Amino acid sequence: MKISILIMNAYGMGGTIRATFNLADELSRRHEVEIVSVFQHKGRPFFPLSDRVRLSSLVDLRPEARKWWKFGVASRLKKPSTLLHPEERAYDNFSAESDRALTRYLSELRTDVLITTRAGLNIAAARLARDGVTLIGQEHLHFGAHKPGILAEIRDSYQKLDAIVTLTDADHAEYARMLDGAPTRVYTIGNGLPAGPRPQSRLDNRVVIAAGRLVRVKGYDRLLDAFAKVVEKRPDWRLRIYGQGTQAEKLSRRARRLGLHNNVAFMGPTNDIEGELAKASIHVITSRFEGFGMTIVEAFAAGVPVVSFDCPQGPREIITSGENGVLVPDGDIDAFADALLALMDDPEKMRRLADNGRRTATRYDISEVADRWDEMLAGLHRTGAA
Repeated sequence: MKISILIMNAYGMGGTIRATFNLADELSRRHEVEIVSVFQHKGRPFFPLSDRVRLSSLVDLRPEARKWWKFGVASRLKKPSTLLHPEERAYDNFSAESDRALTRYLSELRTDVLITTRAGLNIAAARLARDGVTLIGQEHLHFGAHKPGILAEIRDSYQKLDAIVTLTDADHAEYARMLDGAPTRVYTIGNGLPAGPRPQSRLDNRVVIAAGRLVRVKGYDRLLDAFAKVVEKRPDWRLRIYGQGTQAEKLSRRARRLGLHNNVAFMGPTNDIEGELAKASIHVITSRFEGFGMTIVEAFAAGVPVVSFDCPQGPREIITSGENGVLVPDGDIDAFADALLALMDDPEKMRRLADNGRRTATRYDISEVADRWDEMLAGLHRTGAA
């Protein structure tokens, strides 16, 4: 079976890209797998990808690709997309040129299964993909994060897909309710963690770690406010934030304003998050919402306890508060600071949470996740969708 996975930009960094690469690597042991990136802005992807997986792109944004500009690509890159809804969260990345490339790609598909990885691409596939291809839309964004305009398009277009895959049971319930009566089948399959030995934290460094894009949804402004309260009582603890994004300078100014210049370090992006987690004793999630929360599973696998806001939807489906991590009422800065301080002062609890977290992480082994994908594909085949 040939499986094609369409993603916005396979050359960047972020949870969706990492999860897509993990899944593609494992599925390529069983099927012919390719990743098609709408955009390419550099020569090599940020994350490693198995040689078994073919990687290609539709719109090459690299300076060395200027040979294409004489055919009008430059002007089309400046024109806004009419294919994607303006409320698609990544709308500003798309253009008339990406519309042209996507339309051509989808209408000329030569694959058995197409997996699309965000709402705008799911909708485009439902509208434009040629007949005979099994269409599976994957939702990495939680249902409630979609704005009303694009949600109306989702409601209409997703009925033309063979299946929707959500990352959480809560989102499964929302999509099943929305698509009630449609032929589209809804599945819940979380992200997977590659097997193999990985570095383990000794829980003896006074380091808290956060990792992800430096954007508003990740809530690093909330994290800095909470950590400022921690530092008042535990000035020997440090916070390391890994990632890059549009709010980098704004967050840096906030840290300086809070007097955290000696306690907070913005480390930039890393493609070895497992190694960095192993240097920390606590991992924190302060997102305003999370589709899944891959770094939670990665922290568990590294033996690092997690403190997270109980935001919609992912953390509460991975973390059992008091057993393998700590969930804090969403947005309660004081409670988050108190939870960190309590864990810092209780090494025994820290180790108990870490041990339980390791056991939880085994449920997200990528081979088991790929098994669920194969079971889904077999089920779609039996019903005539594949």
